Amino acid sequence: MKIAVVYNSVHHKNTLKVLNAMREEREMDLFTVAQAKDVDLSAYDVVGFASGIYMNKFDQSVLSFIGHASLKTGQKVFIVYTCGVPYRDYASKPRKMLKEKNCMLLGTFCCRGFDTFGPFAKIGGIAKGHPSETDLRRAKYFICDIT
Repeated sequence: MKIAVVYNSVHHKNTLKVLNAMREEREMDLFTVAQAKDVDLSAYDVVGFASGIYMNKFDQSVLSFIGHASLKTGQKVFIVYTCGVPYRDYASKPRKMLKEKNCMLLGTFCCRGFDTFGPFAKIGGIAKGHPSETDLRRAKYFICDIT
């Protein structure tokens, strides 16, 4: 099974840490949004889209990529995100976009990630130690479960 993930992981590389843990369980190609522009995603059985949450939103470059991506009807997809505080469903926008493209959503994985954005920097950040070993173990279970 060929798996590709298009992602953006900026500040503390929380999302990339999660993706690397998943890659320990399943072989997958990881592409930043910039790298993915030249990739034929139709050659993959499963495509993931991953992002940190920035200002309470899924990364705009990933959303823009989803909007322009040529995905097969019925393409199997999944969503991954990390955030300082998971108090709402940050995957609703990419999920809606993928549904409009007639993709088959296999699942969504979310965990906390160390966050020092804005006012959190003044207090040393939140979600220190995340993604934790438990978070990474859950990520491994997730990718095994959906693929």
